[in-house]
Parts: sequence; C-alpha cells; structure tokens
Amino acid sequence: MDFPVVKKASYVLIDVPDMVLHNGTTQSLEKKTNPSSNYLKKIGDHLRSFEDVISYAPNQTYIGNMTPESLSEMKRPWYLNRVEGASRFGKFGEIMCEDEFYGLLKISDVFDLVILEKNFTKSVKKSFEKHPILKSKIGDLKEGEDIKNIEKLIDDGTGEGLYKNDKLVGCVRRAHEFDPNLSAHTMIENLSVKASGVLALMHLVEDYQLDVNQIDYLIECSEEAVGDMNQRGGGNIAKACGEIAGIKGATGVDMRGFCAGPTHALITAAALVQSGVYKNVVVFAGGCTAKLGMNGRDHVKKNIPILEDCLGGFAVLVSENDGVSPVLRTDIVGRHTIAHGAAPQAVIQALVLDPLAKSGMKITDVDKFAPEMQIPDITEPAGAGDVPTQNYKMIGALAVKNGQIERKQLPLFVKKHGYPGFAPTQGHIPSGVPIIGHGIEHIMSGKLNNFMVIGKGSLFLGRMTNLFDGVSILVEKNSGRKESDSEVSKDEIKKIIAQEIRKFAQHLIDG
Repeated sequence: MDFPVVKKASYVLIDVPDMVLHNGTTQSLEKKTNPSSNYLKKIGDHLRSFEDVISYAPNQTYIGNMTPESLSEMKRPWYLNRVEGASRFGKFGEIMCEDEFYGLLKISDVFDLVILEKNFTKSVKKSFEKHPILKSKIGDLKEGEDIKNIEKLIDDGTGEGLYKNDKLVGCVRRAHEFDPNLSAHTMIENLSVKASGVLALMHLVEDYQLDVNQIDYLIECSEEAVGDMNQRGGGNIAKACGEIAGIKGATGVDMRGFCAGPTHALITAAALVQSGVYKNVVVFAGGCTAKLGMNGRDHVKKNIPILEDCLGGFAVLVSENDGVSPVLRTDIVGRHTIAHGAAPQAVIQALVLDPLAKSGMKITDVDKFAPEMQIPDITEPAGAGDVPTQNYKMIGALAVKNGQIERKQLPLFVKKHGYPGFAPTQGHIPSGVPIIGHGIEHIMSGKLNNFMVIGKGSLFLGRMTNLFDGVSILVEKNSGRKESDSEVSKDEIKKIIAQEIRKFAQHLIDG
C-alpha cells in the first residue's frame, strides 16, 4: 500500500500576559462574580516577562530548540530552571511577543474591527521591520487611531480593549449590534485563533520554502466555532487563514473535535491524500484565548507564575509518498467508538492495543507514544497530576495485562516509550500533535522507527452527550518502497476493462 507521508511541521507560541487578565475565561468570570477578590489583586504579580517565557524549557522544546529527551533530563520545576541563551526563534517556529501579536491581529482582520493606537502602531512597525516573516506586512498595519477614539468605543460598549502592561493600546469592535456571536469579546477570540493560525501557516511555508501553489487543501482544527446568530459554527477559519498566509490555490474546511480534533484532522488529511483527492493537505490550528490562565487560581495559591500565558499554534504538511518522509499508516488507526465507554482502560485499549494487534504488532513495538502532552508544571499544582506520565502508565499497564512486559518493567516502559509534556494547556494543542516535528526529525536521523499520535477528547463539554472521544494513528519510517512499476497501473486497469467490454459487446453482436 502506498501510504501518504508527513513532511514538515511548524509550531508557534504567542506570549500574551495582558490577554490572560482581560480575555481568559477564569479571569473574566472572576471579574463578573467577585471583582474585589484577592486572586485578581495578586495575579499581576504572577505574570512572567517575555524573557521568562522564552527561557522556559518546555517552550524551547515546543519550537524545536530543545529535544524532548533533553527536556526530560532537566531538573523540575522547569520554571525555576531557565534555559540560558534561549532564542525566541526555533527550527519549527517562534515565540511571539504581545506587541507583534496585536499587529498580527490587525493584518489578519479584513473588516476593520481591530483598531490600534497611533504611537503603538509605530512601535509595532519597528518590530515588524526586524521580523523575518512579518516585515513584508508593515503596510497592512496602516497608521493607527487616536486613543480618544478607542476609549470612546470601549465606553459606549461597542469595543473591547487590547492592553500592553495593562495600558490601553487598542481595541476590537463588535461586528454586529445585537448578535452575541459577533460581540467584541467573541471577535477577539475568533481573530486570535485566526492570527495564531496564520502565524503557524506562514512559518510552515517560509521556513521550509514551500510552494504555496502546490497546497490543495487546508484543515483547521482548533476549538473555536466561528459564525453568526444564524449559523454559530459555520466557519471557515481554514480559508480565512489561507487568505492572509497567501495560500491562494487551496480550499479548506474547519474540523472540530475538542482535544481530539487535530488527530481526526490528521487522519482525514492522510485519507484525502492516499485516495488521490488532494496531493498536499495542511492540518493546522490557532490558539484559544478562553484557556489563558485557566488554572491561574491554583498557580497564585501555590505562589508560582501564571504558566498558561501563551496561545499555541501548529501546522503539519501531509503529502503523497515521496519515498523518504515518514509515512502515516492509515491501516493502523485507533478508534474510540460509541460502544467503548469512558473507562480509561477501555479508551487506551481502543486507541493503542486494538489497532496494533490487528496489524500483528505489540505495544512495545511502538517507540514513542504521544497522548495528552500537557506541561506538568501547569497541571500538577492544579491537582491534575502529570498527565502524559499517567497516560504512559495506563499504556504500560495494558502491556502488562496482555503479557507483553512484566510488571516490574513498567517504570522502564514509561521512560522508554514516553516523552515529558511540553505543550501549553490550550485544549487541542497538547493532544498528540506536538510530537510530529521532533518525530519527523528523529525518524529521518534514525533515532526512532515510529511513533503514535493519540488524540483524546471530552465530548460531554458541549452538553450534548456524555460520550468520550479519541482516535490515533501510527507514523513510521518510510521503507522507500512506492507502488512497483510491475504492478498494474490505474490506466492499465482502465484499458483492460475497456478491452473486456469490447470483447463482450462483440460477443453479443456475433450472437
């Protein structure tokens, strides 16, 4: 079988401390329900500087400047152990500052909803001049507005502020007078997922010198449902991002599945390429403002920094088999079906054991698993534990139960087949896909033979069902074999069928 391949991957983080305060759901609700709370009084003292965000080891791992292996050797908690000499740019992408992101919001906005103050706009233009990708977009920033005009929009309730160091530097206007789906707050959410998705796409294209005319299809798989009061989830973020990123020859669609969405999208992209419908499909996603500072209360209580201060994004190119790049094994796909239930063991069996067993493989035949890759520095203080390690223990326990390893080998299994979590808690962002960039490099260099991407989702969050969700797919080294020349081609099959039809027709004529 001629499998599709995963060729390239990009990853971006955007440090937005002021958006933590003003746009994160936890903080927004606190302002409404308990505006004089100690949490709101203290949170400003727990925000990290841009330099702290850059020097944070999981962030350096996410953008490719560190490997997961080297991260696992670093002493924890990682926020107390800076990476000296860290760069904001990495082999997979970058860590962007808040100023530049507001500028990116502006150039991603095609309805003049984003308004930036004049002097702030000038400073953003200076930053863009030094940026390897955005310097060509300086003209799209325009000249900016007087701060009094921005204040008026906020005072009359038609705009929501954008802040830098808690100082007003712009706003986003509502897109409709009455439609709550087009309110200023919702437009900030939607434009943020768009702008961060655009950044991931631009890095994929620019860093790897991709020919945008060769990209056929875009699948955007974040968690925002974009629409208006008549069609709340109508979309289409995929095409909207492609427009700004200059991918003019592609069409696309949004795919939603909570945290499992990216893996659903990856499998769909592989199927589209393998079927011949499209040759090159990009799976990508932007970040989620609602989840900024999601566990902030627990972080402040434990007197640690607010670590959920970054939007995340990624983009992955899936293409026809080139005989070199790692292949997506579309015959080894795990499915958590409706009948499986939500028991952890049933979920892992459906996503890991069952698809491998069908192909005659053991759990131990997979070099690395990538389930939920949340940073444990974030989740442990909130009481959720080390999520990736918990998943590896469950996978290892299933291997023990099925006689593939001995119980005493379980700790070694976790270390051998797992990676530490290095992705922000942005919902969809940690779920499997962070491994792809490092996984491609490790397979190409001979460090790995394969890895499994595991996406899991909580469908009950939409209050439509109590069901759990999940899918998985194995990625492995390319054998270099493509369809053999000795095999019958599609054109030859057509010729054979046509010949047989003519023979049959002639037989009927001859009687």
